[in-house]
Amino acid sequence: MAGHSQFKNIMHKKGAADARRSKLFSKLAREITVAAKTGMPDPKMNPRLRLAVQNARAENMPKDNIDRAIKKALGSDSDNFDEIRYEGYGPGGVAVIVETLTDNRNRTASAVRAAFTKHGGALGETGSVSFMFDRVGEITFKPEAGSADKVMEAAIEAGADDVASDEESHVVVCAFGAIGEVSEALTAVLGDPESVKVVWKPQNMVPVDEEKAETLLKLIAQLEDDDDVQAVFSNFEVSDEILARLSAA
Repeated sequence: MAGHSQFKNIMHKKGAADARRSKLFSKLAREITVAAKTGMPDPKMNPRLRLAVQNARAENMPKDNIDRAIKKALGSDSDNFDEIRYEGYGPGGVAVIVETLTDNRNRTASAVRAAFTKHGGALGETGSVSFMFDRVGEITFKPEAGSADKVMEAAIEAGADDVASDEESHVVVCAFGAIGEVSEALTAVLGDPESVKVVWKPQNMVPVDEEKAETLLKLIAQLEDDDDVQAVFSNFEVSDEILARLSAA
């Protein structure tokens, strides 16, 4: 997406910082608990848990919170969360994928559907838009990890597929099944990444005008504000000029 970093700033500029952080920690803890419950409770033996813990640490989540989330998975009274993916279309025919972890399917489905309806979109069936995306690994490093050339060289050696570097970050893309190996190889050269995630990468982008962009940003913001929503992906593209105007609004 054009103006990716500015887009992130717009998405997170509203609301109290402490409230956002608390919500983020809650979602990270939920992912850690589910990862620990579906595999070994030891990050060294559980790749998904290792990535979840790594991302929590990158967000400066306290160690006690991480340990508590892992221990919660071992308790007999721990909540059972279902992983559900919702797919639909936003304004302008833009594809949207919503990943959730929920202990109440009806509540989550109702909230996701309401968000789409409120902003002129429509929820579709599973598979209705995901065919327009590729499931890939995304490994992000801060600028100080190295120059663009250094990161590119390390990524090639690690077996990654693509790298995008700007003044805000280095983003390395790799095959979904290789995310663990590529991440470890890059860490050995560049240090700890800022995040390691499995994402839905659009195969093609859909340009939108300012009006649709504003509505889409509101849709994504409402979805991301839901406690059950872990991540939202879309294939719309916004010009830097439009982002600048929306940011100033």
